[in-house]
Amino acid sequence: MGVLYEKRGHVAYVTINNPDKANILDRTTSDELAEAWKNIWDDLDVRVAILTGAGERHFCAGHNLELPEGITVEERERLRTENIFWPSSGTVNGSKFGTDGSLGDHYAQIWKPVIGAINGWAAGAGFYLMLTSTDIRIACEDHARFKFALLSQGWVGHGPGATYLTRQVAYADAMKILLTDEPFDAKEALRMNLINEVVAHDSLMERAEELAAQIASMPPVAVRMMKEFIIRFRDVPVGEAWRVQTLMNSLLTQITTDGTEGRNAFNEKRPPNFTGGIRDKGEVFPELDEAERERLKAVRRDLLG
Repeated sequence: MGVLYEKRGHVAYVTINNPDKANILDRTTSDELAEAWKNIWDDLDVRVAILTGAGERHFCAGHNLELPEGITVEERERLRTENIFWPSSGTVNGSKFGTDGSLGDHYAQIWKPVIGAINGWAAGAGFYLMLTSTDIRIACEDHARFKFALLSQGWVGHGPGATYLTRQVAYADAMKILLTDEPFDAKEALRMNLINEVVAHDSLMERAEELAAQIASMPPVAVRMMKEFIIRFRDVPVGEAWRVQTLMNSLLTQITTDGTEGRNAFNEKRPPNFTGGIRDKGEVFPELDEAERERLKAVRRDLLG
């Protein structure tokens, strides 16, 4: 199998499993990765995922650049050229739709946190995969290496690597990565805030699981909405984004059981038990007489004061 998928408790484990070929994304592996993202999205019991690669050398070394069986060089180039003007239906920028349809099948952004356990080389499409699909990144000090890997071949890249890199690190760091196409190690990735932590290889999955357990203990609906909010609204004006944030917060506090559980646990000084429950439609609030309405107006003024 090109991708191993396993669920333990509320955590999904996705392992790119093609170590003999540097965990490259051939068609089979890409399809299985896309299916894994769909499983995580649709399984309400999954609260967080860990993405890694098999072995000690490669997280993912990119796409398979070999010709598909039965296709000539001329046929491939014809298809690429036609795809500029006539991309296939059911695709985004020539890639099959994934869970959300915006970035294609294997660069999916799902509204659940994904921890990248970068165990080796993240190059080309593997680098893009880390940039687009992971939210928290732990890299192995011993083996993790990073490389854009396409400008030196005369390409700017078909995937969203350059687009996302410039939004995640400083301009000077992004330009050095993109224009020199030189590889760099985990410590350099940490310096430029491309990753969160550097750990020894033997501690990589342990640390990823610690973070996953912490996130899995949080209110799942709120976590899911926080990720969606940041991704969808990070580039819109502050006032607009804040308005959406307050609307989301109202939904969470009013129609999820976790909103009540969090407050009760805090007041009762006990650990919360978040279940992700959603309330059924309730009865309409009773009508207020004029005195009650005036009293609540005063309370609202005090709260806002």
